[in-house]
Amino acid sequence: MKLRKYAFAVVSALMGVVLVAAVACGKSDDGLVATHPNDKDFSTLRAPGAQEAAYDYNRFFLPEKDSGGQGYVGDTMPYYENGKYYVYYLKEGGDSYNHSVYLSVTEDFLNWEETQEVVLEADHGSAQDGWIGTGSVVKVGQKYYFFYTGHSFSDLAEYKETIMVAEGTDLTHFTKKAGWQILPDSSLNQKQDFRDPQAYYDEATDTITLTITASQNGVARVIKYTLDGDLTNVKYGGIIYSKHANVDMGVCYNLECSDTFKIGDQWYLTFSAQDDTLWYTTADTQYGPYTAVPKRLDGKIFYAAKHASDGENTYLIGWARRSESPSSTQDVNAWAGNMIAQKVVPDGKGGIVLAPVDAYMQGTVGRKLLCNMNTDVKSGDFTEAFTCQERYVVTGEFSYGGSGDFGFAFDYNGKTEKYKFISFSPEKQTLGLTFNNGTTEITQIPVSIEKNKKYTFTYLQEGSIGVFYFDGQIALTVRIYGVSGKAVRLYAKNNNVSFENLKQYTYL
Repeated sequence: MKLRKYAFAVVSALMGVVLVAAVACGKSDDGLVATHPNDKDFSTLRAPGAQEAAYDYNRFFLPEKDSGGQGYVGDTMPYYENGKYYVYYLKEGGDSYNHSVYLSVTEDFLNWEETQEVVLEADHGSAQDGWIGTGSVVKVGQKYYFFYTGHSFSDLAEYKETIMVAEGTDLTHFTKKAGWQILPDSSLNQKQDFRDPQAYYDEATDTITLTITASQNGVARVIKYTLDGDLTNVKYGGIIYSKHANVDMGVCYNLECSDTFKIGDQWYLTFSAQDDTLWYTTADTQYGPYTAVPKRLDGKIFYAAKHASDGENTYLIGWARRSESPSSTQDVNAWAGNMIAQKVVPDGKGGIVLAPVDAYMQGTVGRKLLCNMNTDVKSGDFTEAFTCQERYVVTGEFSYGGSGDFGFAFDYNGKTEKYKFISFSPEKQTLGLTFNNGTTEITQIPVSIEKNKKYTFTYLQEGSIGVFYFDGQIALTVRIYGVSGKAVRLYAKNNNVSFENLKQYTYL
């Protein structure tokens, strides 16, 4: 087991990076910095792949390179106990065989203790679990059960997916229980999509409830099973949620990685609509049925998130999509990437929204802006505002008076036609990520904005990953390669936008 604590100045020195000065304008404010010992010089690392290799990910965990190369975080399976978050994940690439399960542990989402050894390995023969699919850990008495999906790669298998289990007496060692599995109930008429068990234990009744994603008659659903604490007496419990026919979730095959949790008096069911975004719906009881119209929590780059709670705070932990090639300016579609945790907070209207983890916003120092703290951006303007550091936060407010798009423009290669945008569209009522000067749409989500009204935002970025939190409405996770060390501009097209109280911070 290797402890991964990120001492930025030491890492920078070992990598031979050079300090770089940020350009400042306006008055020199006390307490603000233009340079910091953690700043890396990206002037010699113009290639997106070279920049990606140089990032020292801290907030957005990425496995260390191993004998198989760079591995990535796939579907996460978080479990909380005694002040620690145990985040199991399907590892893509590296030394992982067919999405075997690995583990990283944290107390604060900043420092990670990464387990180098595989926790649960896919079968190398012809067993049902030739590939491992998403699952969850639950404690029953002094024993831990790891429920998971057994996905067969054999075309001769009667069931493509079944629910399997492994047992352990601690959180790092599990042994598969031979001969034990749950098959899809015959009423589902389904042998293909039956996966992602999320386990909950009721000590009073000594029963385990599993929520599972499955299709029935071509409709994506979340179902439940119950079983006794000794893994006997397995019973199908019916459907707790069916995809709303009148809600656009794209070409949705399954409601992946479903999970339930309670905040206040309200129960929430979250799921990732394959292959769309992370959604939630509500009910008065844990297993519903959930009939409330679902709402999005983020764009399509933040995916397969499940919750973990310390009893006071609730987090959704998932992964951020990547591109197979960091140089691609056409898509961000690859499976697996970096791990992301986001805090779940009430929206004051009976729903929930995502917010930054508290620790992400602490331990920062003010940084000098390239522009003034209050800036008016007129139609056609591209105003240099701040520098894209390896890790930083930007906060501010804005109001607008026109109908055209506006937002952040990230310099990719010095050419305007290759700018990458995080932008608002008043006409479409969306917040989105686009490439190639706005012509290539990557992801977008609905927002509610109107003229001459002031809104607040927080944007945090580490490496090529950023999350834009908008006014308590929505979060948008983005993947922006090749922009580090360059100026980020505020822009407007057919609009006039006033930015106020702009502040940039750097992490200690």
